[in-house]
Amino acid sequence: MMINTTLEQLRSLKLAGMATGLQEQLTQAGMTGMSFEERLALLVDREVHWRSDKRQARLLKAAHLKYPQACIEDIDTRPGRGLDRSAVMSLALGNWIESGHSVLITGLTGAGKTWLACALAQYACRRGHTALYQRVPRLGEELRIRHGNGTFGKWLITLAKTDVLLLDDWGMAGIDSQTRADLLEIIDDRAGNKATIITSQLPIEHWHAWIGDATIADAILDRVMQKNHRFNLMGDSLRGNAKSSPTATRQASQKSA
Repeated sequence: MMINTTLEQLRSLKLAGMATGLQEQLTQAGMTGMSFEERLALLVDREVHWRSDKRQARLLKAAHLKYPQACIEDIDTRPGRGLDRSAVMSLALGNWIESGHSVLITGLTGAGKTWLACALAQYACRRGHTALYQRVPRLGEELRIRHGNGTFGKWLITLAKTDVLLLDDWGMAGIDSQTRADLLEIIDDRAGNKATIITSQLPIEHWHAWIGDATIADAILDRVMQKNHRFNLMGDSLRGNAKSSPTATRQASQKSA
C-alpha cells in the first residue's frame, strides 16, 4: 500500500514523529473532517515535540544525575521544613543558567541536598540545557586519571561548555594541591558564564578553610559567590522514605560580590 511506503520514507528521513503521527491519524475518524493544511500542521507539531522529547532524554542520560527522577514539581512543602515553593519555582523558571549564577545548597546529611540539586539540574535538561553531575570526593581520582591519560584538557573544555555543573558533597573529604588547582581551573572557566550547583554539609563560612590554600580559596570563592542563590535544608533526614521529597529554607536570593 502507498501509505506503508510513505511511512517507510518518513522513517528513512528520520521523521519518526511525523510517521507516528500519521499512523495515529489513520485510526482517528475525526481526522477525515480536517483539511490537508490542518492535518499537515498536526504532523509537523508532532515531529517538533518528538524531537524535543528525544533531546530531553539524551540530555538527562548525559547528565548522570544521582536522582534523575527528582523534579521540582515534587518538592515537599510540609510545615517544619520551611520551603516556599514559589522561591524554588522562581529560580527554576528564571535566567540563572543563562546568567551563570551559582546555587549553594547546605544542610545536614539526609536533608535532601542532592535531591534538590538534581531536581534543578533535571529541570534544566527539560528546558534544553546540558548538565553534568560530579561528586567532589571522587573528583581527585577522576582528575588524576585524566591527567595520566592526557584527556584533562579536553575534559576541561567539556566542563566549561556544560550549562549546569552539579558538584555534590563539597567539603566532605580533604583535597590535595593538584585537585585544588584543578578545581580553580574548573570554576574559573565557568564564572559568570555557566551555572554551578554546589551541595555541602559544611556551612559556607567554613569553605575557605576546607579548600586549604588561602590564595586559591580566595579565588574560588570569589568566583562562586559573585552571583549566587542559597538554600539551607532543614528538617529530619529523608533517607529511608522513598515517598518523601526534600524541602528547603531559602536563606538568600541573588547576591553580588
